[in-house]
Amino acid sequence: MLEDKLKFVFNKFDHFSEFLSYEELASGHINDTYLIETAKKTSYVLQRINHEVFRDVSGLISNKVYVSNHLQKKLAHLPKKELKRRVLCFVNTKKGDSYYRDKEGNYWNMMIYIDNSKTFETVTNEEVAYEGGKLFGDFLNLTSDFDISKLTEVIPKFHDMSFRYSQFEDALKIASEERLNKAKTCIKQVEHLKEEMHIIQRLKESGEIKLRVTHNDTKISNALFDLNNKGLCVIDTDTVMPGIVHYDFGDAIRTICNTAAEDEKNLELVNFNLAYYKAYVKGFLKEIGSSLSSIELQYLPLGAKTMIFIMAIRFLTDYLNGDIYYKTAYPEHNLVRAKNQLKLIESLSEQIKEMEINALNK
Repeated sequence: MLEDKLKFVFNKFDHFSEFLSYEELASGHINDTYLIETAKKTSYVLQRINHEVFRDVSGLISNKVYVSNHLQKKLAHLPKKELKRRVLCFVNTKKGDSYYRDKEGNYWNMMIYIDNSKTFETVTNEEVAYEGGKLFGDFLNLTSDFDISKLTEVIPKFHDMSFRYSQFEDALKIASEERLNKAKTCIKQVEHLKEEMHIIQRLKESGEIKLRVTHNDTKISNALFDLNNKGLCVIDTDTVMPGIVHYDFGDAIRTICNTAAEDEKNLELVNFNLAYYKAYVKGFLKEIGSSLSSIELQYLPLGAKTMIFIMAIRFLTDYLNGDIYYKTAYPEHNLVRAKNQLKLIESLSEQIKEMEINALNK
């Protein structure tokens, strides 16, 4: 029985509480996550990490805990109650470990639940975009002095453009004639953008853009808000690892500024929302601006374009490979997603001058 299993695992952690009930939290797509209610006021989030997706779970959990501890030290001036609402606070097992591994080989970790909070699946106004920008900017700013040598690369080459483009080229060699024909316009668009989309990768490899702690999944649903729509903290830190600021900035912009769902078939509905971009940038730079170099600032707009391109090429690659990675609802689902992201790039490119940081500051 699931409740008995959860109660057993919960009691392996050092919480001094009594298990009352549980509720499954279905917001994630990879891990199993449960809200545990206790006899005391404090509730907890108990999570089973999917070790089929994440091969180094102990490294993943260590990353989360290291970064959380760093943030807690940086915000130690806050009242204890407020601190627990601004940072994910993990609970050790009774043996002092950061996770519990059960007999089936599953890894579990636990954190304190932040009550009176909410998330947004999509951005519907500039206030939410601004607050999201502040949250992710603050996260990057507070971790800018963290020693990244302590972090495990939980998903190797996750945002590596050379790797993603190589996957695309391999897919071209094995794709069916039918799929190659249906995707020919997308393929031409991808090949046309190749050189520009490698610029940030080369700047990273040359050391002109420094490595730092990055979240790597900065969709707006990973920003936690209070009931007044003010940002509280960044959540879902499973993919925290070394990266560059453009990854987090770009992925947030990709998900916040698309005027349609990423699998919208009607491309006339797919446009880049410049107002949301400006609101996000305003909040983002308010928190992190002083810790960014001039070259990091200069390439933020290209970072947005590059992250959209990475998703476009990943969707297109999967389509050419016969849909073996992403879940699809119909035969051309991945092709529709690729077309969607490439249309978003077109809309962004038309407004790129207005996206430049210097232009926004005028």
